[in-house]
Amino acid sequence: MSAPVSIRDVAAHAGVSVGTVSNVLNRPDIVAAATRERVHAAIRTLGFVRNEPARQLRAGRSRIIGLVVLDVANPFFTDLARGVEDEASQAGVSVILCNSDEQEARESRYLDLLAEHRVQGVLITPVSDSDRLDRLADGGTPVVLVDARSASGRLCSVSVDDVLGGDMAVTHLLSGGHERLVIVGGPAGLRQVADRREGAARAISRAGADPAAVPVIDTAALTVAGGQAAGRQLASWPPGSRPTAAFCANDLVALGMLQELARNNIRVPEDLAIVGYDDIEFASAAAVPLTSVRQPRRELGRMAAQLLMEETRGSARHQHRQVVFEPELAIRRSSQAGPVSRPAPAARPERAG
Repeated sequence: MSAPVSIRDVAAHAGVSVGTVSNVLNRPDIVAAATRERVHAAIRTLGFVRNEPARQLRAGRSRIIGLVVLDVANPFFTDLARGVEDEASQAGVSVILCNSDEQEARESRYLDLLAEHRVQGVLITPVSDSDRLDRLADGGTPVVLVDARSASGRLCSVSVDDVLGGDMAVTHLLSGGHERLVIVGGPAGLRQVADRREGAARAISRAGADPAAVPVIDTAALTVAGGQAAGRQLASWPPGSRPTAAFCANDLVALGMLQELARNNIRVPEDLAIVGYDDIEFASAAAVPLTSVRQPRRELGRMAAQLLMEETRGSARHQHRQVVFEPELAIRRSSQAGPVSRPAPAARPERAG
């Protein structure tokens, strides 16, 4: 393999100094137009590619941020990433997307990699609560939590009130006359799942029932395959004791379960009503349009990126903020109700930490 074309090669080909090539790349306004064109012609001819990481390290400031999400296949995180990219692009910053796949070891490897590349900052939906992110921030890499809360208050965060969302979903099912419920989706170790279950328990208690008596079907991951496995389990229960309503931890689980129930001739919503969570684009387009708790996915990403940009500007007056959005319920056929049009969710007042 031949050696990469260097800035010296470009200078020699264009008949100018290395400093002139450097100026063309970094301060083109101070170079005469004819000289700039000669250098650019040499760059095109030789196929020169600048070493951007090395340039950024010399400048002492990266123009890259890392975004670490739980599952890039989940449309929720796709929309969230679009919001991050929209905001980062306006600030002249690029985004590296990393998929932890809900695995702590994989998440840790990505955090090490991002730190080694001296990224400007990290946006992350963490797999679990740990002090690793606090240590990363203490080492000089700003961190903002996305779709999660900062337990220590030492990091900025942007999240949705998932306890309220779980409460809204189950309250809706109870108001439809359902007494036999099931909670579907895991793993329970994910903070989002735990909060949604907490909200569900709150609604059940308020209705005078015992949350501990409500069956829970865990899934290995919040995926369509996990929902299909849960659907098969539900289909195996005797019809007389089968729940009449299910609250799913996210829409992918709900859609997978919907598919499996249809294969087993269990009607939705006549035999089993379903409410999902996230209100991804596919929810309204399902064979039975899915009732779902809606999150402002793109706005979550935008707000998180804004907070990170503010922190990386290095203001001594920066205060860590915890921004919490309120969810809303998009009611559709899967829970036996017609569609309802509701206003977009608004962020709660920010709390400085």
